[in-house]
Amino acid sequence: MDWLAVALLALGLLAVATGLLPTGPASDVLARIGPLLVFLATVIVLAELTGKAEVFDVVATWVARAGRGSYALLFGLCVLFASVTTITLNLDTTAVLLTPVMLALATRVGIAAVPLAMTTVWLANTASLLLPVSNLTNLLAADRVALTPTGMAATMWAPQAVAIGATMACLWVFYWRRGRRGAERYAPPEPPRPADPVLLRVCAVACAAFLVALLVDLVPLWAASSAAALVVVVAFAVRRRAELRWSLVPWRLLVLVPGMFLVVETVSVHGLHEILARLIGTEEGPLGVLRTAAVGAGFSNALNNLPAYVAGEAVVPLPHHDQLLGLLIGVNVGPLVTPWASLATLLWFERCRWHGTQIALGRFMGTSLVLAVTGTVGAVGALVLVG
Repeated sequence: MDWLAVALLALGLLAVATGLLPTGPASDVLARIGPLLVFLATVIVLAELTGKAEVFDVVATWVARAGRGSYALLFGLCVLFASVTTITLNLDTTAVLLTPVMLALATRVGIAAVPLAMTTVWLANTASLLLPVSNLTNLLAADRVALTPTGMAATMWAPQAVAIGATMACLWVFYWRRGRRGAERYAPPEPPRPADPVLLRVCAVACAAFLVALLVDLVPLWAASSAAALVVVVAFAVRRRAELRWSLVPWRLLVLVPGMFLVVETVSVHGLHEILARLIGTEEGPLGVLRTAAVGAGFSNALNNLPAYVAGEAVVPLPHHDQLLGLLIGVNVGPLVTPWASLATLLWFERCRWHGTQIALGRFMGTSLVLAVTGTVGAVGALVLVG
């Protein structure tokens, strides 16, 4: 991942230096993603420190206790937990922080690890449609179609509900049902005992305030995430200064994202734009929206969902908002099949490997393909019907 990030940025800067990418388009790209990078950096710091304050551990433990030993109830609660985390704090937070929490919970209470892991990675992607904060692609799309957080939620609630419903069905059939999980019931864990209750409360309140600021839409996203992160950083400086390290800043992402944007812009200038224009077309009806979503999902699994969205957005005509939202569905719900299809999935694989949880790649790709197709088609259908 580090080498990939550095290589992409180096290629992007080389393209600008050699004239392969004119300085005008390069400047436009960097100006557009500047606020997004601030948001991404601060929300990851907020999430990392919130995790260190044990907010996620406490919630996960109470989720397991609320399940009362029933796998069916636990399944619904885990889906709710992962979905809310993705929707409100973004998919990378779910991949980076919720994955180890859920896997550690599996170890502590004897729950099969793979069902919990798959719940995390699938919902990190498929539950990222509702709000601009949920996914970097959403921020780009909301800016393009001038949707506020509440406006985007009003537009995407039905596709989001269908995508989560399809995810739940596939999770239960492929990973959670009795024949797969290998147990009838589980033993609920003991009540959580956080090491620093004061720090936990401060971080929980900061996250809640961030969500309120997001929903009322009074300040830009980057300002809301920066303010919440500042509160949490100050709390850690007072209570546990040793936890504040420069490694909390997601340097890899801050290098990877601008490099990826510059490389995609370069490739678009030299032919990708025309190819995507032919594949996506300009039809606004249901078939046109579905076609756009399918192309976005396909390119996401071949390359990555972020460059797939950027390249696809450039060829969708400005007035075609439904077509653009179809592309958004394709690059959010569709990139499940290959390990590199989304950054969240790459981060998830790293966390699973670190924990020692073995993920069978063939089974992962096969079951994910079923969800990618059903979830994308279903979400597009909901967008067309409700929109």
